[in-house]
Amino acid sequence: MIDELMDFDEAMERFDPVLGLEVHVELSTKTKMWCGCVNGPGEPNTHTCPVCLGLPGSLPVVNGKAVESAIRIGLSLNCEIAEWCRFARKNYFYPDMSKDYQVSQYDEPICYEGHVEIELDGETYQIPVERAHMEEDAGKLTHVGGTGRIQGSQYSLVDYNRAGVPLVEIVTKPIYGTGAKAPEVAAAYMEFLRDQMRALGVSDARMERGNLRCDANVSLMPKGSTELGTRTETKNVNSLRSVEAALRYEICRQAAVLAGGGKVKQETRMWNEEGYTTAGRSKEHAEDYRYFPEPDLVPVAASREWVEKLRSELPEPPAKRRARLQSEYGFTDLEMRDVLAIEGALDLIEETVDAGADPASSRKWWVSELARRANEAGRPLDEVGMNPTQVAELQKLVDEGTLTDKLARQVIDGVVAGEGDPSEVVKARGLAVVSDDGALSAAVDEAIAANPETAEAIRGGRVKAAGALIGAVMKAMRGQADAGKVRELILNKLS
Repeated sequence: MIDELMDFDEAMERFDPVLGLEVHVELSTKTKMWCGCVNGPGEPNTHTCPVCLGLPGSLPVVNGKAVESAIRIGLSLNCEIAEWCRFARKNYFYPDMSKDYQVSQYDEPICYEGHVEIELDGETYQIPVERAHMEEDAGKLTHVGGTGRIQGSQYSLVDYNRAGVPLVEIVTKPIYGTGAKAPEVAAAYMEFLRDQMRALGVSDARMERGNLRCDANVSLMPKGSTELGTRTETKNVNSLRSVEAALRYEICRQAAVLAGGGKVKQETRMWNEEGYTTAGRSKEHAEDYRYFPEPDLVPVAASREWVEKLRSELPEPPAKRRARLQSEYGFTDLEMRDVLAIEGALDLIEETVDAGADPASSRKWWVSELARRANEAGRPLDEVGMNPTQVAELQKLVDEGTLTDKLARQVIDGVVAGEGDPSEVVKARGLAVVSDDGALSAAVDEAIAANPETAEAIRGGRVKAAGALIGAVMKAMRGQADAGKVRELILNKLS
């Protein structure tokens, strides 16, 4: 049932929102957190072993690459890196973890006390980061029957391939002072983390695939109050738009509850993509999980030399990189906005430029033609079926005069269909521009003979009329004629 809501503007006049964001980053290591099982897609329950299933007698070993990734993430968030930290068991009974506990970090995280700055509409918001700690993911439940949710389902299936996949959870401190911009600030922060994780190379950060997901907490304080209200936590929100929409809904819902004299219940809530949240379960406290040190894992003690080496290798921050590339490529603010609106486009454009194409052509192909095809196919841009090297090769063929833009689009059809690289498609489909003077001259003669009135107008000085004859020649030659040579031949014959 959809709850009663207060108008958002009215809610902002009466209450101040306080945010708390818990973001899970799925690391792109080759193997899982405690064992040698593959970290990646596969048939259900095929990437499992006694360790990630928690079978008696099995012993975990920490994934060193995951520790390195966690440190790199912490450094990029301006965190302190612990000289010594350890893991803990977080106990709960639920079928997505067959051992009935999750190995995480509790009071001794590897990264703590950080902050990042987010720019939104010309204003800067500081996001205080409390901690970034290492843990493992749970298995994946599929609820069969009903709506696909646990409520009303007939039974549930569990896939333990994801159990034990390394995660870093980034937890903010309470975020004050965002006002009516709170939902947008949260989405901007998620966008920042997505770009940062990709720049670091620690995660694919695909929200739609669950590589990056947000538990969005929010509470309301009456205007003038300094006492935190009761919070709710909307679990596993997996898109920028949904983070903003879920928080906006929760603010309006909580405001209506408080204005009606009720009390907000501390609970987890689930986001429905139709635009509302629903109650989940009551929110546990730390003591409910009965944390205690993990006895099967030794503490992690990162040397200061290693930490400083990792700090020196951090990549250029995404915001700084965007500004640099815009300047180097000469993109206008509007052009850059269009590029950034398409996830992954800037990376692909940069790779295409590095492969030899000019920035303007690279932007043209990725932002228009290839983005349209990706959208129609419902795929990410980097899975459209064409890579930066092929786009650079396509543009080279255009620059050399082998292809026109129109023919190039037909070549893209072939590449996307798996027919090979652009030059192979041109050869197989016979798409090269015809520049042979003899063939062009014959086609021009036919066009002149078929359009005597147009030809007479050109003889009389109406040069613009040549466009009609050029079009006729291009049609006759299936768009493969060199338009410049065709125009030159027409004017020479009719001068």
